[in-house]
Amino acid sequence: MLSYSSYTLTAVAALLVTCHALNKCPGISELPDIPGRDVLKGLPQVPGLPVSLDTECHNHLVNLEHRLFQLEAVFALNGKIKEVGKKVFATNGKKVDFASALRSCEEAGGTLATPMNEEENKAIMDIVKQYKQYAYLGIKHCETSGQFMDITGRSLSYTKWHQHEPNGKGKEKCVEMYMDGSWNDKKCNLYRLTICEF
Repeated sequence: MLSYSSYTLTAVAALLVTCHALNKCPGISELPDIPGRDVLKGLPQVPGLPVSLDTECHNHLVNLEHRLFQLEAVFALNGKIKEVGKKVFATNGKKVDFASALRSCEEAGGTLATPMNEEENKAIMDIVKQYKQYAYLGIKHCETSGQFMDITGRSLSYTKWHQHEPNGKGKEKCVEMYMDGSWNDKKCNLYRLTICEF
């Protein structure tokens, strides 16, 4: 079964191919409402295209939007995704080491889940609890500063360390989330649930 991000990427690719073939029809939300257009309300005709193709492009967009909504609903229902603000957290349900988890997320167009506030931490924790598996976070120990940072090298503005953590003294370079949502520094070669953010 394809992952949520695979479905999304496939859907977006199909949209881009369709719109490119139809001379790059614009996105629906960006279109002004121009009176006198002989097409669907709010959708001006694409210059150089007959109305029938313009309508066809619009119908493809509407169908694609509907399918994406259905897929999101299915994955949300199964606990595979959680939405918080503009972020989507998703899992493929696989347990792998840190490097493999990061690679899987990046190949899907995201990165490892890195909570930036309590709400995001809770969304990730909900997935961890459902799968009853600890998960790696997109946080690593920085050799030069001796501090933990997100995987892009930014300082952490939010943390939720478990009591007496981190305690690895530089030997535990990755961070896992417990089922209660608290964090622990851990070695990077253990198998933990993959949770990505998009």
